[in-house]
Amino acid sequence: MTARVLILGGRGRIGSSIAQDIATHTQANITITSRDLSAATAVSQSIGSQVDILLLDLADTEALKKAIVAADLVIHSAGPFHYRDASVLKTCIEQGVNYLDVSDHPSFTRKALAYKSAAEEAGITAIVNTGIFPGISNSMVREGVEQFDQAERIHLSYLVSGSGGAGVTVMRTTFLGLQKPFDAWLDGKWQEVKPYSDREAIEFPDPYRRSHVYWFNMPEAFTLPEAFPTVKTVITKFGSKPDFYNHLTWIAAHWFPKPLMQQRSAIEFLAHVSHAMTDVTNRFSGIGVVIRSEVSGIKQGKQASYCSTLMHENTAIAAGCGTGSLAQFLLEGKLKKPGVWAVEQALPTNLFQEALKQRNLKLHQEWL
Repeated sequence: MTARVLILGGRGRIGSSIAQDIATHTQANITITSRDLSAATAVSQSIGSQVDILLLDLADTEALKKAIVAADLVIHSAGPFHYRDASVLKTCIEQGVNYLDVSDHPSFTRKALAYKSAAEEAGITAIVNTGIFPGISNSMVREGVEQFDQAERIHLSYLVSGSGGAGVTVMRTTFLGLQKPFDAWLDGKWQEVKPYSDREAIEFPDPYRRSHVYWFNMPEAFTLPEAFPTVKTVITKFGSKPDFYNHLTWIAAHWFPKPLMQQRSAIEFLAHVSHAMTDVTNRFSGIGVVIRSEVSGIKQGKQASYCSTLMHENTAIAAGCGTGSLAQFLLEGKLKKPGVWAVEQALPTNLFQEALKQRNLKLHQEWL
């Protein structure tokens, strides 16, 4: 019997990229949900006969439950996740349906991980944060940690050109991440840092070269220390190209009144203005992404550092590869780990490497 995949929010840029990846690498029947029939129809037609459309509002709990019951795998890509609870995951657990999401906000990740025992008892595999960053980035870290006798420090840098090929939702997520300070795992203890602070120059491969990144609140900041207990420092930094976007984001983080940044209307305004700006700059900046993972620690009794870098010309498509590969392995039975997990806890490195090879994604790896 052909597997059935339900993608919530599947007509968006990232959701449609996930659908395309699954259609390319599996024979699954895919249903994408949307509240906009014309937009969903365009996505369905661009991918092909494997994709059906379901008009669905996530607030309609009965219709949502009915859709989940009919699926073998549910993929939640209807962000921004700052505003979501874990009710979709809860329903999947109750109905015995495997679950993936592309969540990228720490508050949602904590809500989801709280269902770990329930998912384990139900025998379902649920993996959160499965896109590009978090997602592929987490697996890059795991591969790096495994090079060491004792990993001690993780430094993740993300750089996105223009809009990254994503929609307004990603812009919302960026500004939501500026609302308040967050805790980072530094020198073996939790310390408060300010979002978009501590500008740092990073040497990325061409064409990005020397670019700047800033502290950003990501789920990896607390999932990686849990997954790798010997690690004493985890740094997660993000930046944009062109660089003037970094300065604008810094102003929003440090000059705008905090009460203003916590208003939903202000977030909406900033997200739409930013997206309109990137529609212009995308023409010369591109919409690509580069991830740099540097792990330091002890190898054969000596201090060492291992760096891996991944680039893709389209950030949204790269996110689709991250989630789509996990969907493929779940459907093929290669991946089964009951409970709720971050990617680095669920996906073994051999499967990560298989996913990269199938999608022609290449890691540049070196000892520093």
